[in-house]
Amino acid sequence: MQITMRVMIVSMITNIFLALLKIIVGFIGSSSALIADGFHSFSDLVTDICAMIGSHFSNKPADDKHPYGHGKLEYVTSIIIGIVILLLGLTIIYNSTNKNIIIPSNIVIIVSIITIIFKLILSGYVIKMGKKYKNNILISSGYESSSDVISSIVVLVSALLMKASKIIPILKYSNIIATIIVGILIVRIGYSILKDNISIMLGEQETDEEYLNNLKNVILKNKEVLAIDSFVLLKYGPYYKLISEISMDSDTKLKQVHDVLDLIEEQINSIDSKIRYITIHVNPYLNIDNN
Repeated sequence: MQITMRVMIVSMITNIFLALLKIIVGFIGSSSALIADGFHSFSDLVTDICAMIGSHFSNKPADDKHPYGHGKLEYVTSIIIGIVILLLGLTIIYNSTNKNIIIPSNIVIIVSIITIIFKLILSGYVIKMGKKYKNNILISSGYESSSDVISSIVVLVSALLMKASKIIPILKYSNIIATIIVGILIVRIGYSILKDNISIMLGEQETDEEYLNNLKNVILKNKEVLAIDSFVLLKYGPYYKLISEISMDSDTKLKQVHDVLDLIEEQINSIDSKIRYITIHVNPYLNIDNN
């Protein structure tokens, strides 16, 4: 949780600085596109705040009403971020033909380059930290931040082409075309975040075969376990929920079964502490003679 908060605070401070810089320079340089891009940066602040709130509540301990904790709030927050990105992309597409044709000043180009560099570094950092700590909130926020990079690139390219429109008049429409393309790209990012997090909310299984096989091998190392009948690892917020059925000799005493299950739980947690919820059912082993 502390890592998430630290990363989000860095992101928020950067977004405040860039948003104010773009809006101020947009007014000075008579660039409505840069002003709009500044307000786009403020939308990042909204998603950062949502991410911080989601991180705080998703790490709340389990209670009587929520025995498995509040981990899924992380995905609710990511879904909100996805909706914000999706609506942002659609708004950009809708407003693309309503922009006035204005040739921007050189300061607009300079600030666009500065913001692109800052946002590339920031989004890369947030996404990297999100993947490192398997935190969907940070990953979603990082991708949302990357959409700001795209919009800044549009402002830069449009500004350069608009200056060239003095020689090639048709280039004055480049801003409209580029904006529509960027809007589509942003919509795709929002859709991807929504699709992934809704899938997990519905109960998505872990699919990393190497990781799953390592967990299965840990269980099978216990000589009392004769077979694994079923094995499902569900993503549950920032944690995992393991549901499995194993087979033991039917003559195994209850106390021994209990001790083995406790040992298995300790062994699994030693591999990955994020596997918080473990349910293992024991079946009597059936040795079927095919003859």
